[in-house]
Amino acid sequence: MAFRIKGSHVAALVIAGAVIGWMGTGNIVVGGQAGSANATPPPAERQNSEDALFKVRYVTVNPEIRPDILLVRGRTQADAIVPVRAETDGTLEKRLVSKGDHVKMGDLVCQLDRGVRERAVDRATAAHDQAVFDYEGAVELKKKGFASETRIKALKAAMDGASATLDEARHELSRTDITATADGIVQDPIAEIGDNLKSGDVCITLINADPMLFVGQVSERQIGRIDVGDRAAVQPISGETVSGNIRYLSPSADAATRTFLIEVELPNPENMLRDGVTAAAQIELDGTEAYRIRPSWLTLNDDGTIGVRVVADNDTVAFKPLTIIAHTPDTMWVTGLEPGTKVISVGQDYVIAGQTVEPVAADIAATTSKDDVRS
Repeated sequence: MAFRIKGSHVAALVIAGAVIGWMGTGNIVVGGQAGSANATPPPAERQNSEDALFKVRYVTVNPEIRPDILLVRGRTQADAIVPVRAETDGTLEKRLVSKGDHVKMGDLVCQLDRGVRERAVDRATAAHDQAVFDYEGAVELKKKGFASETRIKALKAAMDGASATLDEARHELSRTDITATADGIVQDPIAEIGDNLKSGDVCITLINADPMLFVGQVSERQIGRIDVGDRAAVQPISGETVSGNIRYLSPSADAATRTFLIEVELPNPENMLRDGVTAAAQIELDGTEAYRIRPSWLTLNDDGTIGVRVVADNDTVAFKPLTIIAHTPDTMWVTGLEPGTKVISVGQDYVIAGQTVEPVAADIAATTSKDDVRS
């Protein structure tokens, strides 16, 4: 009987041959070592790599004079609101102005009825003319010896009385013409034609808006830092900004708020500023010394204190707590540093106090770039 080779024997022989061929040409790892380029380095080499110093980027900061701004909130107020009043009783016959009109001092704005007063002037004029005629006639008679000195004096007194009565009648008539007592813009309250006005009643009201005032309150802690004549930039809630000067500081504090009233005079030739608008004034004070840093440089220490990490002597890391005194759109003003401090701007969150690092000076341009703000 013939010997037959099974298919499984052939497959086993093929696999065995392939394994023997690979072992003869491949890399054999013995005891965890290999000569390939991607092999894991030995422990000694890994330790040396981990001992390399961590690189940080730093910025050297120095103090600057920070402009100190006092913010005062308040409102605008017209320099004067003047009611133009009637000086005699009467019915309003004419009103020559309307709300919003600009008037000058002395302009005729209202007229009361004149009828009775005109008749009074006519009567006083006739009486005055008669008194003058009698006096002058008596003087001529006295020259001829037909009038006594006593009569002359009596007629003189009568003539003077008639003159005074005429002046009073004319003055009363002139009171029916009501004139503006100041420059300004007409606003409510105003009287309507046909209203019966008494002496002292308002015919129209004038608002003098040039100059306009800013009125606010300053705390007792800050009042000593400003003075009359100081410059202030006032921004109403409507958006425009107008500069003016402080013209008044109250000598006494408000009993309830312990604040002092201030007034800033603002030019308003075009009447763009309106009375009673909410506004804020910025008054520049004497500058103080502080440091300007980026918000991205800030970090926290273990107890939650805010500050920065700096490169100290021997390239070691130290933590400096800060006091933030002001913010700007891109930076902030702080105190708590010293001139020439090397503030870590990149890598501060990956090092700790006392750690030795490899510091790299930051490019000056980089400290003001958007990338640095995000770092």
